[in-house]
Amino acid sequence: MPADFDAVLFDLDGVLVDTEALITELWAEIFQGQGLNLSPADITRLTAGQRFEGVVRALEEGRGWKAPEEFLPLLNTRFNAAFDHVPPLPGAAQTLGALAAADVPFAVASNSERWRLGLKLRGAGLDALLAGRAFDPGHVGGVGKPDPALYRYAAAQLGVAPARCVVIEDSAPGAQAGLAAGMTVWALLAGSHILPDDEARLRDLGVSRVLHSHAELQAALGLLAPSP
Repeated sequence: MPADFDAVLFDLDGVLVDTEALITELWAEIFQGQGLNLSPADITRLTAGQRFEGVVRALEEGRGWKAPEEFLPLLNTRFNAAFDHVPPLPGAAQTLGALAAADVPFAVASNSERWRLGLKLRGAGLDALLAGRAFDPGHVGGVGKPDPALYRYAAAQLGVAPARCVVIEDSAPGAQAGLAAGMTVWALLAGSHILPDDEARLRDLGVSRVLHSHAELQAALGLLAPSP
């Protein structure tokens, strides 16, 4: 590990599991059913890293669309059914296993609801590696990213000061949460949902490093020798 850090905190979707493309397709179907026609890029910008309530609020504020009463229950039903099998990002399990073998504290802090977080971890085969290390907004009174509370809570559970944590993120709300928590934030842009302007947007927010694979991340964390 670099001398600057004592712990690694991960986002989940787009960082450890490649769910964002699947989620974008699901959102597109749901939006179309509500008479909302958004491009895939607009859906990604609207939903990546956000909780359901944040998406609804953004639609209300940006498009004047009012969610019907049954919309949030519909989202829960549709999303819960989608995560029986979740593709992990290539190298994600190896990154977690190498951190565990090196006795480096690590955890996941995700905006997913607790039961959905469990579904994703089991569907990706990462549940054993992250047993007792996965935290969600329910741990902090229902507050999700971009609020920093979830990342601060995860650091406290590991017994590590926020300033000694590096956060691995792929979205603006997640990066904002890590930075507001007083942590270093690295962007991992390895998922299938990445847009051409994502790197520039995250650098503008204050992300200090951008990586494009778990192999690059392992090398940056001193877990793997860089390729020649």
